[in-house]
Amino acid sequence: MTISTETGHRAGVAYEAPAPARRVRGRLWFTIVAVLMALLVGGLWGFNTFRDHMIAQFFANMHHPPIVVSAAEVKSEVLPHLLTGIGDVQAVHQVDVTTDVSGRVVKIMFEPGAHVKAGDPLVQLYDDPDLGDLASFEAQATAAKLALDRAKALAAREYGPQATVDQSQSVYDQALAGIAKTQAIISQKLIRAPFDGELGVRHVELGQFINAGAQIVTLTDLSQVYVNFTATEKDSALLKVGQTVRVAIDAYPNRTFVGKITTIEPQISTDTRNIRVQATLDNRDHALKPGMFATTTVVLPPLPPVLTVPETAADYTLYGDSVFLIKPEKGDDGKTKLVAERTFVRTGERINGRVVISGAVKPGDRVVAVGQLKLQGGAEVAISPDPLPPLAATPGPY
Repeated sequence: MTISTETGHRAGVAYEAPAPARRVRGRLWFTIVAVLMALLVGGLWGFNTFRDHMIAQFFANMHHPPIVVSAAEVKSEVLPHLLTGIGDVQAVHQVDVTTDVSGRVVKIMFEPGAHVKAGDPLVQLYDDPDLGDLASFEAQATAAKLALDRAKALAAREYGPQATVDQSQSVYDQALAGIAKTQAIISQKLIRAPFDGELGVRHVELGQFINAGAQIVTLTDLSQVYVNFTATEKDSALLKVGQTVRVAIDAYPNRTFVGKITTIEPQISTDTRNIRVQATLDNRDHALKPGMFATTTVVLPPLPPVLTVPETAADYTLYGDSVFLIKPEKGDDGKTKLVAERTFVRTGERINGRVVISGAVKPGDRVVAVGQLKLQGGAEVAISPDPLPPLAATPGPY
């Protein structure tokens, strides 16, 4: 008789473990893996949260160094009231020396560029025939004078008629008239300087035949000059005779010439709506030459005081003009710091490197003059000890 055991087979069939035991082991492994995953995810989340908190705390406690800028004060100034224009220089006395009569040049008595006095001889035209006519008229006048004297003596003794005296007087007068006419012709052939001045380039040669009206040389009096310029119809009411005019010339960039308004045109041009103004300037050193281009500045009565800052302090944007106003402010640590606040203003005239402003500023306020590009509103700043860049020395219109 054969007895079967549970060693591996039951009735010739292989033995298998019960199903409930396998399920228990699967759940156990799943639970372990889930716990491990939860611990891993929780650890990562906690690490990220801690890291973000520490980063935020670091940036919250981090102190940015102040931005170094240059500062300038808002000043209350009485600016000069100026009216600018453009014009040109004209000589008070300037002519082209010409001849009244035709003739041949026999003598040139000047050097080009020389200074001459009024009445100095310049050119002599050929006048020998005229000198001969003068001698003839003088001889006729002498004979006529003798005949007149004899006729008067005879008439006084009633030995001659009065008609003879009248006729002799007429002959004598004609001789004198011939002398005067000939002397005038001779004087026309000696060309003299009409006034003191500087001669220009010579336009004639010795022996040349010139016609009446031909240019011989230019003569210019440079002791005084006119500066003619124009002003708009709107500004015509501001102009008065006697006002000071400052003149700038391109040939002398570092020099200013000063004169007075002497003439204001009584009419306004209907084409340009401008008024013509003439100023007179002394020119003893002959620095100013006729024809020079001139920039004029009329000094008008001063305006009330205005607030000004350096031109570099004004920030011009599409949203408006502004300045960075430097204000003291207490920090979280209780210490006072300087903060730059953008303040919108209205800008006006610019002169001598400064610009007129108006708005929420007052005299004595400090504004950022150099370094605005590095700033944002509310930024902490430190004032640089370096001096500001030099301002422009030449006034200019807005």
